Amino acid sequence: MSKTKLTAISGFPEFLPEEQILFMKMLDIIRDAYERYGFSPIETPAVERKEVLISKGGNEKEIYALSRLAVKKGEEPNTELALHFDLTVPLARYVAMHKNQLTFPFRRYQIQKVWRGERPQAGRSREFYQCDIDVIGRGSLSLLNDAEMPNIIYHIFREMKIGPFVIRINNRKILQGYFQSLGLPTAQMNDVMRIIDKRDKIGTEAVISELTDHTDFDQTTAEKMIDFLGEEVKTDELLTRLNNMAINELFSQGVKELGIVIEGIRGFGVPEASFKIDLSIARGLDYYTGTVYETLLVDHPQIGSICSGGRFDDLANFFTDEKLPGVGISIGLTRLMSRLIKEGIVKTGAATVASVLVTAMDEKRTSDYLRIGSTLRNAGIPTEVYLEKARLGNQLKYANKKGFKIAIIAGEDEFLQDSVQIKNLVTGEQMICPNRELVQKIGTIL
Repeated sequence: MSKTKLTAISGFPEFLPEEQILFMKMLDIIRDAYERYGFSPIETPAVERKEVLISKGGNEKEIYALSRLAVKKGEEPNTELALHFDLTVPLARYVAMHKNQLTFPFRRYQIQKVWRGERPQAGRSREFYQCDIDVIGRGSLSLLNDAEMPNIIYHIFREMKIGPFVIRINNRKILQGYFQSLGLPTAQMNDVMRIIDKRDKIGTEAVISELTDHTDFDQTTAEKMIDFLGEEVKTDELLTRLNNMAINELFSQGVKELGIVIEGIRGFGVPEASFKIDLSIARGLDYYTGTVYETLLVDHPQIGSICSGGRFDDLANFFTDEKLPGVGISIGLTRLMSRLIKEGIVKTGAATVASVLVTAMDEKRTSDYLRIGSTLRNAGIPTEVYLEKARLGNQLKYANKKGFKIAIIAGEDEFLQDSVQIKNLVTGEQMICPNRELVQKIGTIL
């Protein structure tokens, strides 16, 4: 029988154990931060109805639909279901369906895989984990929630120790008001937002070219808009300049909201070096209506945005007439980890989550080795017992390769003395330890 040729599926990453352990540590940091700020967990199905997913800006070309491999004669293989491409649209459906059972403001976090049928490239996968938080209001929602999001982002990335980062902030109403002043038709507003959102990926010249090819902007107007987006000045100076422009009511409303959010961010204690106003931040999805965020690593801008989000006032209007405004952020952790490891920003460690390996020198003493393992585990020390037949040297090679910190060695002499040998695999030191002191001694080493 011929064997199936094994090849990696492009865009569907797999981590080695040491990478997955690091991934889970980062996931724990995110989950812990979300819960510290009072967000409750939910989980929605991996699939939604197609009409739900495309109701709020989902790109049909990137959505994976579900079909059955085999059907009976006359049956349709295609279904009305598809894999969710983000967690925000499913959240809107969830809140609309359960609004009478939820307590508002509704603060939720959601950590699940999502799927997008886009072209795989560095930092872009077709399957990846998203780690989302959102606050949903009923009727209204304070802008202080918009200000809280950067504060949470700041504490997460500081704890991850990934180097200096900047949370870039804007308000889409500023852009929409400015585009209106340039004579852009409302019907083209979202198209322009999507083009601008690609600026970091394709460059300024390509953005100008797309604007002139696909919108009513001519070359001069497109260049004028780029000049407006490219303002690089201090936060307060830029806010003053925007306040003095007074282009139209929508523009002024966006500037006012942005000022409130900036004041709130400072109130939460986020350092000035960790946030800035960036008028070029647009976010490509249609559902954003106000505040928008993107976060970049200062020393590694080539990685692109490592966290994004924003305010949406009308996300649930496809499902309910009731106004359910919200704001949230999302960390695409699979994408982020892949790039952090590749760039050497974070380092992988051991390929095991256990600290101790109990080696086995005498097959007749298997029950004693298992007892030692149980004693350590009962004391909260992650421990593996080596269960295969192998020389002690090979067992120690196994321990070093996987990254154990301690090996327990016991032969007939040690058992006669009711003791074991503790070998520190980091320093190479070795000592005899009475069994009654084993847990305490290992605790001092770890």
